Amino acid sequence: MTSQTSCKHITAISEFKTANEHVCEECVKLGDGWVHLRTCQECGVTLCCDNSKNKHATAHYRSTNHPVISSGELNERWLWCYADKAFVTY
Repeated sequence: MTSQTSCKHITAISEFKTANEHVCEECVKLGDGWVHLRTCQECGVTLCCDNSKNKHATAHYRSTNHPVISSGELNERWLWCYADKAFVTY
């Protein structure tokens, strides 16, 4: 990682999960679109960002308490921790 953080959730990540498919699984079920994708670093699910209508990634955090997401977009390498509001690039 190129940025320093004191977030224990981010520093605990030893292997980064990436999107298997570049779709929001929940938006597909609803027949909706999305703006950007985020991948949960605990379970690997890829969902839409808060700029998207359904905000599935944040809803996933609230329902599962999985705190860290990464960008699900190609060529973007960053992590965000909902719990600690910490952001790092890698």
